[in-house]
Amino acid sequence: MSDALISLIPTYGPWIIFGIVALESAGVPLPGETILVAAALLAATTGQISIVVVVLAAAAGAIVGDGIGYMVGRRFGLPLIRRYGRYIRLDENRLLIGRYLFFRYGNVVVFFGRFVAVLRMFAALLAGANSMPAGRFFFFNITGGVCWACLFGFGAYAVGAEFYTISGTLSVISLGLFIATGFALSIFMRRNEVTLRRRAELALSDHSRG
Repeated sequence: MSDALISLIPTYGPWIIFGIVALESAGVPLPGETILVAAALLAATTGQISIVVVVLAAAAGAIVGDGIGYMVGRRFGLPLIRRYGRYIRLDENRLLIGRYLFFRYGNVVVFFGRFVAVLRMFAALLAGANSMPAGRFFFFNITGGVCWACLFGFGAYAVGAEFYTISGTLSVISLGLFIATGFALSIFMRRNEVTLRRRAELALSDHSRG
C-alpha cells in the first residue's frame, strides 16, 4: 500500500500528503510518516515538489486529523473506541497503555504522540475520550504537528539532498543515522509495551478506586 500511495505524490502533490496524514491522525491505519519522508526525499532529489509545500501539507494534515480524532473521542468516548478499536489495531492492551500515559502525561502525550507510531493514531481520540480541555488540546496538537512535520520533512530533505549531491562516506553515514533513529524508537516502544501495560493496570485501578 505504501508504494502505491507514494507513487501518487508527483501527481497529487500536497493533497495526497495532507489526506494520508490527516486520515492517519484521525485513527485510520495509513503510512502518514512514510508519505511525509518520501515526499521530502522527492523534493530533495527531483525538485518535483517544494519542501515547504510538503511540510505545510503534512502539518495541516496532522492538525486537522487530530482535531477530527479529538472531536470523535469527545462525542462518543471510550465505549466507541472499545467497540471498534480492533479495526484500527487499538486492542485493549494499547487502549490501556494509552489511557495510562494520558492520565499521567496528558500534554506530553498529545505533543509527542505525533512522533511515536503506537500513539500517533490514538492520542487525539484518547484526549477527547478523556475530556481534555479543548484549548489545551489544540495548543499541544498544533505545536506537535508543526514540529513533527518540520523535523521529519526538513530532516529527510537535508539527508536526501546530501546523499544525492555529495558522493562519499558522509552521505551514507547521515542516511544510516536517520534510519537507525526511527528504528531504535520503534524497538524501544515494542520492548516496553508489556512494562507499560502492567503500570497502566495498577495506576488505573488505583484511580478508579479513588
